[in-house]
Amino acid sequence: MDYHKELVCILDFGSQYTQLIARKVRELGVYCEIYPYNFEFDKLKALKPKGIILSGGPSSVTDIDAPICDTHIFSLGVPILGICYGVQLIAKLHEGEVQRSEKREYGRAHLFLDRNDLLFDGLADGEVIWMSHGDSIVKMPHGFIPLAHSENSPYAAIKQEDGVIYGLQFHPEVHHTPKGKLILKNFLYRICKVEGLFSAKSFIEMVTKKVQAEVGDGKVICALSGGVDSSVVATLIHKAIGDRLRCVFVDNGVLRKNEAAEVLEIFKDRLHLNIRHVDARDIFLNALAGVKDPEKKRKIIGRLFIKIFEEEARRVDDAAYLAQGTLYPDVIESVSFKGPSATIKSHHNVGGLPKRMKLKLIEPLRELFKDEVRVVGKALGMPDNIVHRQPFPGPGLAIRIIGEVTPERVRMLQDADHIIREEIERKKSFRHVWQSFAILIPIKTVGVMGDERTYAHVIALRAVESEDGMTADWARIPYEVLDVISRRVINEVPGVNRVVLDISSKPPSTIEWE
Repeated sequence: MDYHKELVCILDFGSQYTQLIARKVRELGVYCEIYPYNFEFDKLKALKPKGIILSGGPSSVTDIDAPICDTHIFSLGVPILGICYGVQLIAKLHEGEVQRSEKREYGRAHLFLDRNDLLFDGLADGEVIWMSHGDSIVKMPHGFIPLAHSENSPYAAIKQEDGVIYGLQFHPEVHHTPKGKLILKNFLYRICKVEGLFSAKSFIEMVTKKVQAEVGDGKVICALSGGVDSSVVATLIHKAIGDRLRCVFVDNGVLRKNEAAEVLEIFKDRLHLNIRHVDARDIFLNALAGVKDPEKKRKIIGRLFIKIFEEEARRVDDAAYLAQGTLYPDVIESVSFKGPSATIKSHHNVGGLPKRMKLKLIEPLRELFKDEVRVVGKALGMPDNIVHRQPFPGPGLAIRIIGEVTPERVRMLQDADHIIREEIERKKSFRHVWQSFAILIPIKTVGVMGDERTYAHVIALRAVESEDGMTADWARIPYEVLDVISRRVINEVPGVNRVVLDISSKPPSTIEWE
């Protein structure tokens, strides 16, 4: 079942919600892809989309350099939905008028329906919606009719009278618009007339056939870390070609407690993958000795990983393919959508390996978001502790040990981190927590244990909630759970006498401390 036949294209004008639009569309069973607003018309036409969505954005259509898509898209006869900036652009390009509002609308508002339409099927008059705009349409575009208004927007929803072009001044993709998903569903199923072919099952079927056709009798190697992405990649490809997949698991000495044993037990003993375990703990820890700068730590780990992985790959005779867990956000960010961005920190990634190793790259997850990867993993029958595993940085605990990385400090952090994860992950009610982990701070504080004065290390607890790691808020862990964590860490981890809680959000902070 080829879900690409029901492609919906999202043209991105720079909205912070663009990826959220895509997620909502996919949750509704329709495959969609994000392209920059100035995507070439001929390429867009060749994709034969079932529908096009114009995202919001930070610009004003009244600006001289306002971003504008190719106007030929309006002659395709394909249903189009403009959201916020998207509807204002539709108005401007169809002889309407947009002005800076006297009363700007940010936040909660109410939608009042002016006429019946398929787009609002199932909605009542006065539904709650979420606004975020400073401009408003003050003159209707030629050939359009109003569908709804709000307190401060006379044209909160519009429609081409004799066509399939729609516009919404509000954001249906955010959860603050309770019936927003229904509006998107109506657009997709009632107006674009899709069937809903996109699902975990259809994705697995398509990837399996594609890998089998591409690889043939060849061999594939995969760097398996035990994280969600590489684990799902390995399981998918193993389903397609069996033991011709060769996985390499490198223990770099800065993994979480018992992680090497857990990964080997799951993938080698339970899922029966062909996996080679490389114990490189001493190599990595010796290279990190005396290094305190976080960027140097990252680069040392990245270079060593590539070196070791290359050596292991040479052991696999006739290996022609390298499997990698690239996700759709990585693909989006590799294209210049909004101009250059500053480097916050470097990352260890095997993306540079194919050119050096002369291997063809296989990226079976490059069409998926992280939450979709988890759904696929579940559909593949993978265990919960892998499917719902928290993201873990490539440099591992090395960047959660502030300052020098030593075997003793690694042991201390592993023990503290294990307690934190054990207490939080044991409760399914905490599954909304994106990450929870320990940081070893390079200071010592005075304490009292028994009748003796202590001078020992400090552990910081970091727990955050997030959709994709781009922004994050600190998780409100109940006091009683924090109490258990603190007492256990101090009592069970030698060398620690104090636990503190990090309550900063991203931005301005980052999730990791280094």
